[in-house]
Amino acid sequence: MDISSDGGCSWVSSLSRQLSPGEVNADLTRCGLLVERAEELARLYREHGNWNDVKRVWFDERLSNRSTRSSSQAIFRVLTSRLKNAPTSLPNPRDLPAVLEECATTRDKAQVLYLYLVEDDALVRYAIHEYASRLQSSNHEPLDLSDETLTDILRSLEYTDGSTFDYADSTTRRWCDGFRSVMREIDVLGGRQDVVGSPPATGIIPLLVSLGYSYEVGSDGWVDSPRGLLYLFQPEGRWNEFFDRAVRTDAWTFVELHGDLQLRPEGTTYDWVTGGDV
Repeated sequence: MDISSDGGCSWVSSLSRQLSPGEVNADLTRCGLLVERAEELARLYREHGNWNDVKRVWFDERLSNRSTRSSSQAIFRVLTSRLKNAPTSLPNPRDLPAVLEECATTRDKAQVLYLYLVEDDALVRYAIHEYASRLQSSNHEPLDLSDETLTDILRSLEYTDGSTFDYADSTTRRWCDGFRSVMREIDVLGGRQDVVGSPPATGIIPLLVSLGYSYEVGSDGWVDSPRGLLYLFQPEGRWNEFFDRAVRTDAWTFVELHGDLQLRPEGTTYDWVTGGDV
């Protein structure tokens, strides 16, 4: 079903000159999504309610999968940062286990966790946002995620103080490898050697989270540029299909305002997580 926005556009064409050097890091070189470990940390947080107890249990019970302690500490820091810093535009970390339990596949879980990564990691967010902006303006496929393309995007980053991206070539290559690892986990890329991908299939749970995220971070015209779908590289030609799928659940509805159909959540954005039914 075709829907209309309330006017305006929520999309920002570029994040260049909007990030400070202190906001940007290369944590993606340390670990990707690590779905099973991230899900276990979320479960521990739901059970214990504070991160100090989560850390104690994580290490004392050796839930870090037999890796070295220093490596485990780095992974713990990176993964918990994504949960600790989760914005209100995403499901509360205490509710995340319930969301992940509803996912039909590991890919679906990865696509949910992907948005927590995007929100926490400024460099990942910049690269995804810049790539999505280029796609929106050119609408070309397939998705080229080669070192050359990703490095070109990174090199175009200017910080708020006027300085530019200046990581060593070796760090940049490892970052690109980490980026493609995430793209494989969310099903944009296939095999380990692939650098060209396509928009992924998206299950109902990551779709609901992506729409909720889009609605929360966007303005009245969010349906013109649904950020969650753009960050999953979904082409505009499929957006109405996704909107229709969401409305077939109990989580979203079409509302007629001034003769136009608007897409809105039923109740608050994540009622379907905290008490409603999908």
